[in-house]
Amino acid sequence: MAPAQDNDVVTAAVLVIGDEILSGRTKDRNIGYIADHCTAIGIQVREVRIVADDEGAIVAAVNALRARYDYVFTTGGIGPTHDDITADSIARAFGVSIDVDPRALALLAPYYERRGLELTPGRLRMARIPAGAELVENSISVAPGFMIGNVITLAGVPNVMQVMLDAVTPRLRTGKKMRSVAIDLQFPEGAIADLFGEHQKAYPAVPMGSYPTFRDNRPCTQLVLRSTDPDLLAEAVAGLKAKLTARGML
Repeated sequence: MAPAQDNDVVTAAVLVIGDEILSGRTKDRNIGYIADHCTAIGIQVREVRIVADDEGAIVAAVNALRARYDYVFTTGGIGPTHDDITADSIARAFGVSIDVDPRALALLAPYYERRGLELTPGRLRMARIPAGAELVENSISVAPGFMIGNVITLAGVPNVMQVMLDAVTPRLRTGKKMRSVAIDLQFPEGAIADLFGEHQKAYPAVPMGSYPTFRDNRPCTQLVLRSTDPDLLAEAVAGLKAKLTARGML
């Protein structure tokens, strides 16, 4: 990874592609994993979109997101079937050609040969890569992802997506890491809303969120404060804890 700069903020979006996600047939397991991974390495995920297997929708989403963020991670739609149209759509978004890539073919051909399987037209589709893209290694099933410009195209199958994400990470520019502190309270949100809102106004550069839950059938709240500045975060947390303590809530 490129070293973080002192005031560098690196942003990303996640674009999930697939009718099966929108229909509810498949439950997404990739968004949270990518967000956790990006947070850990110093990339802030700012937006998530889900689009159908529709070329126009994919092209529009890719072009909008890649113009807005430093990176776009796409998942899904790079398999062997007719509805796997992500690679073609991204080629169209970048205005480049797409064809069987000799580098990808050199990976797939021996993989299937070792298993006594024919390299069918469907399997050959997974070697089609937009012109100018870098391959992203797939250590599980060989068929690669790719990176073109600031768009990283990964598989939809979670364990395959994860190894691809690990493989591409060293190429990514990263920024300051986002830190967070959680404060658990045995009170409902309504009891602390005014205090919490005023504290947010006092520290506008520290994003704060409240998350209601139940423990032993009692309404509780978790307050989370986040910042890339550890000193500012510590100050904001200490100030909030002092206010909560004064009210007998901590």
